[in-house]
Amino acid sequence: MPAADRQPGAASAPGCLGIDVGGTKVAFRADGGDGRTEESSFTWGPHRDAGRDLADLAAHLREFPGAADVRAVGVAMPATVGPDERVTAWPSRPAWTGLALGPALRELFPGARVAWADDGDLGALAEADAAGCPNLLYVGVGTGIGGGLVLNGALCPGPARGSFEIGHLVIDRDGPPCVCGRHGCLQATASGPATLAHATALRGTPVTFGELRRGLSDQRPWAVAALDRTARALAAAIAGVAELVHPERVVLGGGFAEGIPALPHTLTTHLAALSRPGHPTPPVTPARLGGLSSLRGAVLLARQL
Repeated sequence: MPAADRQPGAASAPGCLGIDVGGTKVAFRADGGDGRTEESSFTWGPHRDAGRDLADLAAHLREFPGAADVRAVGVAMPATVGPDERVTAWPSRPAWTGLALGPALRELFPGARVAWADDGDLGALAEADAAGCPNLLYVGVGTGIGGGLVLNGALCPGPARGSFEIGHLVIDRDGPPCVCGRHGCLQATASGPATLAHATALRGTPVTFGELRRGLSDQRPWAVAALDRTARALAAAIAGVAELVHPERVVLGGGFAEGIPALPHTLTTHLAALSRPGHPTPPVTPARLGGLSSLRGAVLLARQL
């Protein structure tokens, strides 16, 4: 993606670089100290070893002018990273398990300050900034369920203490198995694949995402019931978080949620039913930044360094 406002040959003052590392694509956004912005992305090759992936990343950075002179780098990571800076799990690219992420990133950017955080957390940071809301809960519904919490303008619990794993909040001890090994996680009930699986069970034949959308448009009972189950699970998790930290707003994002226009309204209906006297549930709004939230959040993280 070429920058819309960068002049060829123009010199850039030291700025900030955001990187959104995905399982299949890596995106970059450089905000120069002179106000210029430049973006780029590349698609990962087949699953290989982490060393070759890092070499691909380094090669792209060498060709990306925005990375030439930065003072700080923020990285959105979908992987689980332990306190020793090592990747403990990344289902999309399992070869990264055990990688010393901190040293690897710092080697790519000598002389710059580098920090990373969960992609859902950084999505929350960006959505809170876009909405001008310092106390915001972000829930991203896609292949899995991620999210983040911003309180008083800062990530909670914060990058140094781990990510906000709302997708692994247990909402039903007798619920379906989750990829994490437990039963009843929110992700196992309300993710995109979980919703399609439930729709398939109700209809009796496999249901694709497009068929679910058409079924909802036509008010097919199996489609409506599948979405209702997902919305009820999301409402239960959000209501529980709201009782503890009282966000002013809930932002609903993720590719699956973005493609199901009925989800915010259905979720709001179930969430309102869980309010209690003197404790209304927070309003739900669609994400403003869509697929760019984690990348924008990575830039914001860099700016804070």
